[in-house]
Amino acid sequence: MTCRNFERRIAVCPGSFDPVTNGHIDIFERASRLFDELIVAVFHNPNKKPLFTMEERVKLLAAATGHIPNIRIDSFSGLLNVYVRQQDSNVIVRGLRALSDFEYEFQRALLIKKVDPVIETVFMMTSSEYSFVSSSGIKELAKFGGPIAGMVPESVEKEIVRRMAQI
Repeated sequence: MTCRNFERRIAVCPGSFDPVTNGHIDIFERASRLFDELIVAVFHNPNKKPLFTMEERVKLLAAATGHIPNIRIDSFSGLLNVYVRQQDSNVIVRGLRALSDFEYEFQRALLIKKVDPVIETVFMMTSSEYSFVSSSGIKELAKFGGPIAGMVPESVEKEIVRRMAQI
């Protein structure tokens, strides 16, 4: 399998984004300055029970990233390396918060590199102000009525509060 176009620098930033956090947005903003196009790709993680459907996550991401001109929101299922190639890309962007993230992401990157040596993984550290923010932590806080303002985009906060009221 070959990519047709490496002239444009296209990167894929995959994740479950359930929900998208300000830490994610920080990575998107910074990565978008390094590439001609950044594709934020929502994927189904069978190991997680999502708060939002894939379609809802795509919609929330689109609203939260509307200020980034060269970003595209998409969704996929299946193998990441196949999806990356389908997008005429050879770069995966992964955000890191802590050493534990690196260990997990490093193993994933090596596996993808073994399967598809053309694909490179770029690791970006989140800004220190978001290093403690995780989607699972946000959901836990919200479940018990804790404050999530400033950790997620306002539009996402409203949807989380509305969803938690339904549960």
